[in-house]
Amino acid sequence: MVPTDAMSLINTSLILCEPPYDEGRMPLVLLYSAVLAVGLPANLLTVYLTWLQVRRKNVLGVYLWSMSLCDLTYLCTLPLWAWYVSAGHWWLWSSAACKLTGYVFFTNMYSSIFLLCCVSCDRYVAVVYSVESRGLRQQRLAFLVTLTIVLLVAVGHIPVFIMKEGDAAEGRRRCFEPSQSSPTVTSFNYARFVVGFLIPLIVLMVTNHGIMVSVRRSTGLQRQQKKRVCWLAVAVVVLFLVCFGPYHIILLVRAVIFHFPQLEDRTCLFESTMYTPYTVSLGLSTVNSAINPVLYVLSSDNIRKELSRGLAQVCDQARVRPPTNRIQNQFQTSGLNGETQTHQRESPPGI
Repeated sequence: MVPTDAMSLINTSLILCEPPYDEGRMPLVLLYSAVLAVGLPANLLTVYLTWLQVRRKNVLGVYLWSMSLCDLTYLCTLPLWAWYVSAGHWWLWSSAACKLTGYVFFTNMYSSIFLLCCVSCDRYVAVVYSVESRGLRQQRLAFLVTLTIVLLVAVGHIPVFIMKEGDAAEGRRRCFEPSQSSPTVTSFNYARFVVGFLIPLIVLMVTNHGIMVSVRRSTGLQRQQKKRVCWLAVAVVVLFLVCFGPYHIILLVRAVIFHFPQLEDRTCLFESTMYTPYTVSLGLSTVNSAINPVLYVLSSDNIRKELSRGLAQVCDQARVRPPTNRIQNQFQTSGLNGETQTHQRESPPGI
């Protein structure tokens, strides 16, 4: 049996090392709510626009459509996380629901990251090897790559179901709170940093740098077009670093701390100094799903054209809508019918 003094010391240590759950609670709830409010309609729109490109056999459209679906699924977990944080980090549902929510959250986040790499690689091949890539860039291959990524990420995150972090059945009712480390969690954090952040970062930097070099050397593009392509290449890397860099760096630090248990036990290093930055960085990682639709539109001329055609049709329909006044309708019926037919003939084939 454990001596009473030892048990008292352990209980005191656990109380002193409890993370500051109340710090940054409201800003995090507001951040989740804002990301959901912006990201949900934006991704719904891009799912539709990118699906039109998929139907037109556009290879890039396959990656963009798949990424928008991942972002939508990812966003659907935010109401649960916002509720959880607003309730003082108290999970109201079962342990199985906690683990399933965490699985969906992390699986779609990393699927989106890898698909973002696919978008950059596809643009790199299309820009740098525009002639040679005509036979390589096939829609069937794009679907195969996407399916492989989703399956590998889904299988790779199965350990989520056996982690104690997702055990909300005990008295504390916490869900994926980093208050306890284990060899499984530490190994998982190392893997997420290397495979889920470092390697994608290298891929994004190499491909987008290659795009910038090729575009600058091109003589067939106007100066404004070159600026737009270069700006997009820089924006992709910077947004990736801002959204995912802090979270994965903290994961790495947490994994390293696990190898120094004496330091952690004595100082509660993670709980006292890094828990609040950890929660903020995790919230920051969700911002990417709201910004991605902007990158979709900027990265594809075809999607911008689809959006322009859609907006033009909406404006045309609003412009030719008959007035509600009955007398005006009687005098203008014939003219409006003719005008409507004219607009229908002039409008390009649309969405």
